[in-house]
Amino acid sequence: MQMIPDRTFTMLGLYIRVEFDAFHALKIKAFLNFATMEVKHNFDVIIIGGGAAGLFAAIACAEENPQLRIAILEKGKEVLQKVKISGGGRCNVTHACFEPRALVKHYPRGSKALLGPFTRFCTGDTMAWYDERGVPLKIEADGRVFPESDKSQTIIDCLIENAQKYQISLLKHQNVYEVIPPVNGESWLLKTKADQFLARKIMFATGSSPRVWEMLAKLGHQIISPVPSLFTFNIRDDRIEGLAGLSVPMAQVKIPGTKLQTQGPLLITHWGMSGPAILRLSAWGARDLHALNYQFDLIVNWLGFLTFEDVQAEIKNMKEAWNKKQTGTQAMFQLPSRLWKKMLCAAGIPEDLRWADVSKKQINKLAQELTAGIFKVNGKSTFKEEFVTAGGLVLTEVDFKRFESKLFHDLYFAGA
Repeated sequence: MQMIPDRTFTMLGLYIRVEFDAFHALKIKAFLNFATMEVKHNFDVIIIGGGAAGLFAAIACAEENPQLRIAILEKGKEVLQKVKISGGGRCNVTHACFEPRALVKHYPRGSKALLGPFTRFCTGDTMAWYDERGVPLKIEADGRVFPESDKSQTIIDCLIENAQKYQISLLKHQNVYEVIPPVNGESWLLKTKADQFLARKIMFATGSSPRVWEMLAKLGHQIISPVPSLFTFNIRDDRIEGLAGLSVPMAQVKIPGTKLQTQGPLLITHWGMSGPAILRLSAWGARDLHALNYQFDLIVNWLGFLTFEDVQAEIKNMKEAWNKKQTGTQAMFQLPSRLWKKMLCAAGIPEDLRWADVSKKQINKLAQELTAGIFKVNGKSTFKEEFVTAGGLVLTEVDFKRFESKLFHDLYFAGA
């Protein structure tokens, strides 16, 4: 063991004489660790978490000061694993909303805190950042932004190549289990099962991580109990049975008895419903749906903003125009044929019935199914790789001008 300098004993004695509360105990532990251990890894900046936020932050630091020694600690065997599967393997980079005040309205929580950061760096800046690095992006009809290649790997390659350009150390299989704050200008100490690291500044870019929340709570940060915030709905219903993979481009979904309502593409899955419309609803209603134990009614308008009266009138017109045709011959409203036939069945209209023989009651029932069908939701489905939560670090304890902790200098967050 290395000799401990005399000044360390003096400093340690100083802290023993102060009130021995939990925080000072943590400081003493820090002194003991710094004095007795042999640390092989010393950096200016360490970022915990090898996702998109972590790599982007590391690159941004390096571009401002290429002399910095920067490392990313990733607990898994690879970095950017969520990027690989995001957007169905295409990577939904951002959304084409370029005005900060409009953009923050799309966030279920924390919109006020995000206005400042979005004013400094918004959607257009993100798109320009990738374009300047050889990755052109495209805006799709629904506003989602993807790489022109339609491949997540394009984004992954861009981030890794720029990290390598600035000699940022990507250290994998490094699961941080303890973080000890600096004392008197010393460095942060980070412990993993494999190594110990020192850093002048650290950033958590770990997303939803109970392990990280526990570490932050030990440092004195408040943690809001998390609940799932991005999930699909489990629905067993004859009207969508056997239709997995079918989608409609613009549906409106809402939960009766609440203010929860969204719209967007809706996807039928093997377990129920998904797609942007459902995922948005789950995000905005995260805590409400948790309180309902994920058991509730869902009203679906398969035709977006068309009303019952609009659809009723259109069906009546079609009844006259196609009076000799069978109802199942051609789908209306550009619905997938199989979904259209399911709606006919739900309205009690046989596929081989001529339009001329469809009753007013059947027309009303069909219009109702198309614009306000009620489905029973019985649970949720999440993918571990895409797990998102509402909760975590209390936002009032973060300085959103610097993304820095208000409790500790040189402790930063890009998701926690």
